[in-house]
Amino acid sequence: MASSPCGNSNFDSGLEIKTRSVEQTLIPLVSQITTLINHKDRPKKSERTLAAIHRVGQAVSVAVGRFVAVGEAIASENQELKDEMGQACFEARRAGDAIAQLTDVGSAMQPQTDGRVTVFSDRTGMVKAARLLLSSVTKVLVLADRIVIKQIITSRNKVLVTLDKLERVSTFQEFVQIFSQFGNEMVEFAHLTGDRQNDLKDEKKKARMAAARAVLEKCTMMLLTASKTCLRHPDCESARINKDAVFHRMRCALEQVIEIVTEARSCGENKVLPTSIYNSIKDFKGSVECLRENLHSSTPQIMASQLETLVERTEDFTDSPYTSHEQRQAILSVCQLARQDTQQLVHAWIEAQQSVHAKEATEELEVAILKTCQSISDLRRELHKVAVGRASDLLKAHGEHLPLRALKAAGAEGNLEAVAEYSQTLTEQKEQLVETCRLLCHVSGTEPLEITCIHAEETFHVIGPQIISAAQTLALHPSSKIAKENLEVFCEAWDSQLCDMALLLKEINDVFEGRRGDKRPYLSLPRPGKHSANLKTAKAVKLDAEEQTSMAKLGLELRLLSSDVDSEVEKWEEQEHDIVRQSQSLASMAYNMYLFTRGEGLLKTTLDLFHQAEVLSEEGLQLCSSLRTFSTQLVDEEKSVVITETEKLVVLCQQLQMGAKTPVQGKTATFQKVDSSIQTTRNIMTVVLSLLPISNKLNKKVTSTCCFKYKSERTSLSSLQDWGERPDASTPVKEEGALSSKNTNGFGVKSLEQHMAGLNLLESK
Repeated sequence: MASSPCGNSNFDSGLEIKTRSVEQTLIPLVSQITTLINHKDRPKKSERTLAAIHRVGQAVSVAVGRFVAVGEAIASENQELKDEMGQACFEARRAGDAIAQLTDVGSAMQPQTDGRVTVFSDRTGMVKAARLLLSSVTKVLVLADRIVIKQIITSRNKVLVTLDKLERVSTFQEFVQIFSQFGNEMVEFAHLTGDRQNDLKDEKKKARMAAARAVLEKCTMMLLTASKTCLRHPDCESARINKDAVFHRMRCALEQVIEIVTEARSCGENKVLPTSIYNSIKDFKGSVECLRENLHSSTPQIMASQLETLVERTEDFTDSPYTSHEQRQAILSVCQLARQDTQQLVHAWIEAQQSVHAKEATEELEVAILKTCQSISDLRRELHKVAVGRASDLLKAHGEHLPLRALKAAGAEGNLEAVAEYSQTLTEQKEQLVETCRLLCHVSGTEPLEITCIHAEETFHVIGPQIISAAQTLALHPSSKIAKENLEVFCEAWDSQLCDMALLLKEINDVFEGRRGDKRPYLSLPRPGKHSANLKTAKAVKLDAEEQTSMAKLGLELRLLSSDVDSEVEKWEEQEHDIVRQSQSLASMAYNMYLFTRGEGLLKTTLDLFHQAEVLSEEGLQLCSSLRTFSTQLVDEEKSVVITETEKLVVLCQQLQMGAKTPVQGKTATFQKVDSSIQTTRNIMTVVLSLLPISNKLNKKVTSTCCFKYKSERTSLSSLQDWGERPDASTPVKEEGALSSKNTNGFGVKSLEQHMAGLNLLESK
């Protein structure tokens, strides 16, 4: 047998892959190598099969050569990675050459009496070469991923330097110049972190990144107005407190992003967060159900301790002053029932361990297990009802924003006493919201949603006092336009967080009811607000009861279509596919529009609806772009079907966009515009629903026939991920994918640019 041209690998084949782009790049390679190795189990091949194997082996070798050339070019541009990258590229090239040699027809061919030939005489060599290739290619990709992290750190450092300069400015002119630079740097950071968030495999890290980026989104606008206010009123203590809080929060969010991408741990991160009741219930039920398989998997003492820990955590609900007497009694009753059922379980458990009548004892134990699990499920249901019910009530109660309106009015009148009175009311609301977020965290059901609950709790805790300090500043300077604008921005941030909380509530309900609940990136969706130029041209109105009734049928159709689209995208194997992601966003926005027809949900006024329609049309056009890109992989007949439906979608999206931007006057005209917007949205969702199953079927077909091809536009690894197809592999490629991606998720970029364009820092009032 021929000796293997490969030596031993020095690389750890168990390298941890943390991003989807690296993982997806390796999938075709694994598939090809698996194909080659599996063919060894069938020693005799026809000439046709032999030629096919030879082509695959040569294709792998050539693709590895191109891949290595790109890796070496990256190494030459990043000296700190040069040695490691060079070694990994050397091993990859050696493994590729070995595979080419082992699949070479000339060297492997041996004449047989039946006319067939034998290949892969050295199976050990093929396995060794395959392992080395996977290990070295993974190493190159992971090293290249460090460059992405380096880009984010570099971008963060630039933002921090400029942030320090902004904090120290003393003149308006200097502030305008530095803030312009800061805005550009924040846009770059937004794109880089947006790509990274989408690329992370760990859902918990992704949720933490989303929370940090949401803080940066809100704080960017707060920083602008708070700084302007401080510059206009340099001796005002409340203005300084307001500004300092914004700068501090931005620095914390920037630091959190770096902790996530570098996997560093701050002092705060080392604190162990209290376990949620949901996790305690899951652990307890797991211990109970394990008794079916192993009577010695736990002990009665451990199980009793688990239950008492769980019951102790329900005190967050029962000790709350906002929990009604009836709710408190219901929780305590279910806890007592769980204790009784657990005692019966322990009794049956001990009997089963000691009994000689195994069958009867096992049946009694099974009944006890079922009863215990049922009582624990009842406890979870009761706690969920209390937390979600309170959150829903609070959102309804705060929907009119009465304390915020009163604070604005009192501040504009210069009435410090009234500001103090309404500040107390807002503080009470803040405490209620903070505690409710804590209860929602207990019943959230997933770690990402727990993190989002914690983020919401922290946001309410911080923004409440900031609104108060902004109101105090306005009361001291009631004629200041800048102070008034600053208070408005902080009130909008409060309103925005209430919207996020409503979406979070829907996600928690989805998880509780067994639906998908933690996949939609709601924090990054555009929201209505004063910075949308389109919203300033018309008066915001609500639908009356008669109009809601006439809209009911149309709204119901929209809801059904939204649900059907959700069901259709769940059938896709590639849940991160652009078509899936964009279709999910469309379904989410369409559902919001349905809620509007019922007088519920986040869209309170017709202006909110028109803004949502405009955002939906933009997302629809993005979906059209993704569909066109997808169609390039199809043959003529298939391509024609997708393109035809896509063109219909383009026309409808443009129609919705134009309609949403067209100003109208009067109640009748406004109602007609609402009706038209919802009808067009319904038509858009109908086309999307028809496209999804076709695209899914064709995507599976494309994937099954794909050999070693994968293209990524999301991160700066794109130069490596195209390595199988690059015509000139020797050309160095700059790592710019993270900034050029059309799918980047910048936070508040449009709002920021509009604010910068409209800076009026030289006002004299």
